[in-house]
Amino acid sequence: MPKDKRGYGFLIKWLVILGDLIVLNIIFYAVYKWTGIYKADDFNAKLRFIILLLNFSYIFSVYFIPVNLYKPVMFTDKIAQRALSLIALHLIIFITSLFFLKMEIDALPRFMIYYYLLLFVVFTVWRVIAREALKLYRKGGHNYKRVIIVGAGKTGMNLYSELKKEVTYGYNIYGFFDDNLLLKNTLPNYLGMTHEVEDYVLQNDIDEIYCTLPSSEDEKILRIFNFAEKNMIRFYIVPEFSRYLKKRLYLESIESMPIMVVRPEPLQFLHNQIIKRIFDIVFSLFFLIVFFPWFYIIIGALIKLSSPGAIIFKQIRTGIYGKNFDCYKFRSMKINENADEKQAEKDDPRITKFGHFLRRSNLDEIPQFFNVLKGDMSVIGPRPHMLKHTELYSTLIDKYMVRHLVKPGISGWAQVNGFRGETKTTKQMEDRVKYDVWYLENWTFLLDLKILFVTVFNMFKGEKNAY
Repeated sequence: MPKDKRGYGFLIKWLVILGDLIVLNIIFYAVYKWTGIYKADDFNAKLRFIILLLNFSYIFSVYFIPVNLYKPVMFTDKIAQRALSLIALHLIIFITSLFFLKMEIDALPRFMIYYYLLLFVVFTVWRVIAREALKLYRKGGHNYKRVIIVGAGKTGMNLYSELKKEVTYGYNIYGFFDDNLLLKNTLPNYLGMTHEVEDYVLQNDIDEIYCTLPSSEDEKILRIFNFAEKNMIRFYIVPEFSRYLKKRLYLESIESMPIMVVRPEPLQFLHNQIIKRIFDIVFSLFFLIVFFPWFYIIIGALIKLSSPGAIIFKQIRTGIYGKNFDCYKFRSMKINENADEKQAEKDDPRITKFGHFLRRSNLDEIPQFFNVLKGDMSVIGPRPHMLKHTELYSTLIDKYMVRHLVKPGISGWAQVNGFRGETKTTKQMEDRVKYDVWYLENWTFLLDLKILFVTVFNMFKGEKNAY
């Protein structure tokens, strides 16, 4: 089979980079002409140097956030996130360069606001289009990798199913090698026994070998691995536990010892913790200074009129790493002995008339901004549960305590997806925990902003499960 069937895949990365540079410069020229901030005679050596600096800033940025549109699986939201990250880094490098070069340019801040806002939109659209074009290219039979699978057990068949899901993944699976001849008539394409791998790979110009043999076959694995290394063929080992652990894992190492990480935790990284904490402090301070005094006066008066008792209700709840803390809320119930044990339910007689409004609008959660400022909570995160629920569900749901690896939040991913209010069954709590764990594994600052926006929207719309 001729090699040009691969479609010059190594060029895709550089074509995307070239397209990025074209977009970068076209947007600069468009904003330059559209805003009229600079006059024609201002386009001097200094401005030409700015254009050159913009391009060099991109080269440095793409080194740290490389192009990965050519990967088998790449979703649109991830493309947008990487585009935003790349542009944010580009902005930082560009502004820092101007500062150290001591370049003062009139109207530059206003110009850059227009430029980077438009650049993010166009950049994202361009990269999504590039990704879709690549998918169409692959559907036409180009830019694929020739693949064989060594080992036709359950792990091998599961791998085969995943690689064959989409033709746009870019895999052409030639077949299986296995020493169990009984599988010959049941496999999609049986190619031979494992000692025949080397000859077949060389004769058919195979690009990648996926080995799903059990670890007990270490001699065969090592032989094929050494062969692949000598012939510049990529070799991948698929671990046996993939048969029963159906989730994405991540590889780390201690010196030369590889370690599989069960889940990614973006908030383990210091820079992400700093970003989240700065946002928590700034947002909660702004809210407490500007809005909270008015809310406290108005809501406090109405709470007092609805029933006797304190305005702020304090309850011990489970926080990060299972540590308990005092969670603040506007009181929405009459004083009762079951407040720390019994969840609010539909038509709960303990809830005051005004309390129903507070709960449906989320306004009862407002005092928790003090918890955020103290560091017990975050603006966004899994909702903190009562101690009784933590004790109960930690024994019933395997991953329940995983949600406590991050700070609890005033609102969370589970809540904006409809998991609010009473949990009558263990299944309802399991579903809520799934969303909380997903948030833990997929956190981004943009996701927090999205949850915040949806929460505010729901406050005005009202939620049927909030009672």
